[in-house]
Amino acid sequence: MNKVVLIGRLTKDPELRFIPGSGTATCTLTLAVDKFVKGEKQADFVPVVIWGKQAKSTANYMSKGSQVAISGRIQTRSYEAKDGTKRYVTEVVADQFGGVEFLGSKGSSQGNPGAYSNQPQDDTFGGGNFEEDITPVDDGEGMPF
Repeated sequence: MNKVVLIGRLTKDPELRFIPGSGTATCTLTLAVDKFVKGEKQADFVPVVIWGKQAKSTANYMSKGSQVAISGRIQTRSYEAKDGTKRYVTEVVADQFGGVEFLGSKGSSQGNPGAYSNQPQDDTFGGGNFEEDITPVDDGEGMPF
């Protein structure tokens, strides 16, 4: 099974293009996805390709810093560069239906008012500083198990 789900923020504005001949819309973007390595916060930068109506909506409503959830599949491909060398690309291709969910704009936990989503508009998975939201409780009994 080839299935991936990512939540992250756009590193720059999405790029919308149309395929010559067919006119099919395609949008490319790079998603910064948080990860923790030895307790230190880092990010992976994942190239994403979106097709059709979702591509148009993403390009129209999302911009650098916007938070988005992507579900799709990993794809690898190769091509020959202008200098004659063979290049390899690994990217995520968003599912055609429901593969893109707009979660919010940069610095906002209330969502992007110009976008649509059927998900709650919060920053639950936004890579926020969770430590600020946690209040230690000491009931004097220790762990219950």
